[in-house]
Amino acid sequence: MLPEARKRKIVELVSTHDGQSVSELADELDYSKATIRRDLRALAEEGLIERSHGGALPATSVASERSYGEREVKNLEAKRAIAARAVEEIADTEVVFFDAGTTTTEVARRVPSDLLAVTNSPQLAVELGERVEEVKLTGGTLRSRTRALVGPTAESFMERTNFDLLFLGTNGLDVEAGLTTPNENEARMKELMVEKANRVVLVCDGSKVGERSFVQFAELDDVDHLITDAELPKRLAETLDAAGVRVTEEDTA
Repeated sequence: MLPEARKRKIVELVSTHDGQSVSELADELDYSKATIRRDLRALAEEGLIERSHGGALPATSVASERSYGEREVKNLEAKRAIAARAVEEIADTEVVFFDAGTTTTEVARRVPSDLLAVTNSPQLAVELGERVEEVKLTGGTLRSRTRALVGPTAESFMERTNFDLLFLGTNGLDVEAGLTTPNENEARMKELMVEKANRVVLVCDGSKVGERSFVQFAELDDVDHLITDAELPKRLAETLDAAGVRVTEEDTA
C-alpha cells in the first residue's frame, strides 16, 4: 500500500471506529507500530486526526461530539479538582440542577446531603441518589451519546421549575461564540437551565477553553462563576471580568 493510501485508510478507520490505538491500526493494516506512529504524527499536523494517548481520535469540528466514555476519562484529575471547588458553592437546603456531563458528575459525587437535586441525566441521578434524599429527573428522550435527557417532555419540565443553583457544562467557551454545544436539543435544554437558575456555575476544564461547537446556548455574561483548571487567555479573562463573571482557576499541576 502506498503511503498516501495508507494514511487515507488510517483516517477512515479512526473516524469509523471513533478512535483507534496504534496497535489496532498496526494489526489492521499490517504495518509496524513505528510506521503507524509516523503516519499519525503527519496526519495530526495536517489536522486530519487528533493524537491521543496510545492512538488517535477523529479530528474535531464544530459538529463533532466525543462519546461519553471518551470524555469520562479525559482530563479526569482536572475535573475532580474543579468539582472539589464547585461543591463549596452549595448553600444549605438549596434546589440544585446538575447538567448532564462528566465534570458535573464529579461534582455530584461530592455533594452534601441537605439539598434537592434535579438533573437531566439518569446516570447522574444514580450518583446523586447515593448522597441526597430526593432527586428529580426531567424526563424526556435519552441521547446515548451524552446520556442526557432532551426533547419536549424534558423542556416542559424545565419551563415549570426554578432552581437556586445550576452546575453547567459546555463543549466550548469562546470570547465571540460564548457557550456552545454540538446538538440543538441539548442546546435548548441548557438554555432553559440558564434561564431558570438564580446562580450559574460553569464547570469547564481547559480542553473546552477557546473551542466552538455548532449551537450557542448562552452568552458569557449569563455565567455567574466559572471554575476551571485552565489559565485563561488574556482577552477571554478580560471579557469575563467586564461581564462580572467570577473566575476560579484551580491549579492541578
